[in-house]
Formats: sequence, structure tokens, C-alpha cells
Amino acid sequence: MKPHPSQLKFSTSRRSALAVLAGSALPAWTQTTDVSALLQTGGCAVLLRHAVTVPGVGDPPGFKVDVCSTQRNLSEAGQQDARRIGAWFRERQLKPRAVLSSAWCRCKDTADLAFGQHKVWPALNSTFNDRSVQPDQSALLRRALARVPLGQFEVWVSHQVNIAAFAESGLAAGEALVVDRQGKLLARTAFT
Repeated sequence: MKPHPSQLKFSTSRRSALAVLAGSALPAWTQTTDVSALLQTGGCAVLLRHAVTVPGVGDPPGFKVDVCSTQRNLSEAGQQDARRIGAWFRERQLKPRAVLSSAWCRCKDTADLAFGQHKVWPALNSTFNDRSVQPDQSALLRRALARVPLGQFEVWVSHQVNIAAFAESGLAAGEALVVDRQGKLLARTAFT
């Protein structure tokens, strides 16, 4: 049985960032384009899961979103991964029109280490402890995607649970999905 495209994992190289998912539902230009060219074409967003954290699931009991010391934060390896992700973009001279982030410190730190900036957007906040808000958050993401112009892209740093709810595809820490203005999955990458 052929796996669903969201279940496929693609490896990347320095020269060719990713073999883009191919299929009849995707525009012809995405079938032969690497991620770099896809982002240059624009009209899309990079849904980036925060980089690797210290071990754990969710956050410790009693954590506070505005107090980083109470949260599960990036590990040393995660900090290096975030810097590597930023280097991938700089090497290709790809500059997002916006870098939006969940309010969680691991997301903000990933954005800052990779891109030197972030703007907190509550639509990217973790729904781990309250999945009832996922439909509303996903609707906000879809409306924002529709406004990303051709020739530009945005980076949205969020959490596994949010990205999986939106794109029906799970990700490892530091991985990303590229989605078009309709929310269709165009590519998956680890920026290596």
C-alpha cells in the first residue's frame, strides 16, 4: 500500500534542500523545485517546529508562559540546530517577510537564534493542554496564509501538536513543512 504523502520523510542535502512532495494535487512547478526555489516563489509559509528541547513532554506542572525558567526549553543541541536552520536560510539569501512565534520560550528562542527576530502570535501557541482551541487557531492560520503574497514567505515557529492539527503531519523538533496559501502541504524539510 502506498503511504500518504504526509507520512513520507525526505532527506535533504546542502545543494538541494528537499525533494518536494509530488502528486496530482500539487501544482506542476512544485514537483521539480527544491525548497529554496519554492520559498523564492513565495505565497507560502514555513511551519517550523521548535528546535530540540531538554527531555520531557509538554511543560512541567505550574509552568508560566511568561517565565522561561518554568518551561521545557531548548537544549544545547537545540540551540545549535536553531543556528544551523538560520544559516541554511542565510546561505541561500532567503529572508522571510515575517517570523511569527508561539509565546513559549522554546519557540521564541528558536526564532531568535535562527532569524534574529520574532513576533509572538497567539495563533501559534501550544494547544497541548487545551485541544478545544485547535479549530479556531487553525482557522486563523488559514486566513493568514491566504494573505502571504507571491514572491514572499513567512516562518511560523510553533509546536508539534499545533502543526499536526493544522497540516495532518507530525514533525521532529527542528523540522518544517512548507504550505501554500490554501494550506496544502508542498514540502517537508530538516534544513540540512
